[in-house]
Amino acid sequence: MDRRLRHGRVVALNEDAARIGIDLGGSKIEALALDPGGREIFRKRIPAPRGDYAATLAAVAGLVREAGEGTVGVGIPGAISRVTGLVKNANSTWLIGKPLQQDLEQAIGREVRLANDANCFALSEAVDGAGQGADVVLGVILGTGVGGGIVVRGEVLTGPNAIAGEWGHNPLPLPQPADLPLRQCYCGRTGCTETYLSGPALERDGGDAALGRYAERLARALAGVINILDPDVIVLGGGVSKVARLYEEVPKLWQRHVFSDQVATRLLPPRHGDASGVRGAAWLWGR
Repeated sequence: MDRRLRHGRVVALNEDAARIGIDLGGSKIEALALDPGGREIFRKRIPAPRGDYAATLAAVAGLVREAGEGTVGVGIPGAISRVTGLVKNANSTWLIGKPLQQDLEQAIGREVRLANDANCFALSEAVDGAGQGADVVLGVILGTGVGGGIVVRGEVLTGPNAIAGEWGHNPLPLPQPADLPLRQCYCGRTGCTETYLSGPALERDGGDAALGRYAERLARALAGVINILDPDVIVLGGGVSKVARLYEEVPKLWQRHVFSDQVATRLLPPRHGDASGVRGAAWLWGR
């Protein structure tokens, strides 16, 4: 029996308990349960009740009941404010301003650990995925939105503002003529990297030439992150991570923007694919 400090109190964690993960996405909610060895013993995906907070709580609670007994971790497309305890920065906007952790715990009847979905993705790939064995892993989500998570020696970094890894809302570096005028982001800012590198942004641009521009923009944006974080591995997730040519082209392009004579950082596809977010949510309770 492992005893851990949580919210100021010691709680008991049965090492033989299943780890249940929930990936609370904008279009779907996925549940997965892992045994202590990391083997999948339950998995189910349902459509997300977009725009309906109460229905979202009920859907998560129902999936947890189906998954059975065990610890519960939830990945969300946002973060919990350190000031208010409410959801912030969520592109699933119906979660913003809600006491999601408390409401989920009440609906489920168990303690819940919440983390940003990109942090969950990064944790999964660092534990037993493409970044396994690396000291510093940056998990990058290129999907409906653009996010990121950082894992250092097996620990997720969140930061005092709960925004570590949120590179998608940095301005796109060195805007080129094709990047102008700067694009409006849902967050209220203009020129956010997300507005150029999300899946919908790539679809709007369209065509092979757009993919070349996309790779060049991605290289510029990731080079800025490499200059600050210097990760061993960058793992791409989200729908755009399936574009195979990015793994060859982007490392060639980022060299000119990285402050080093060589770039040893590896750019890799995820080992667990679409399951990485929900697996990382399960691993919020440790391995």
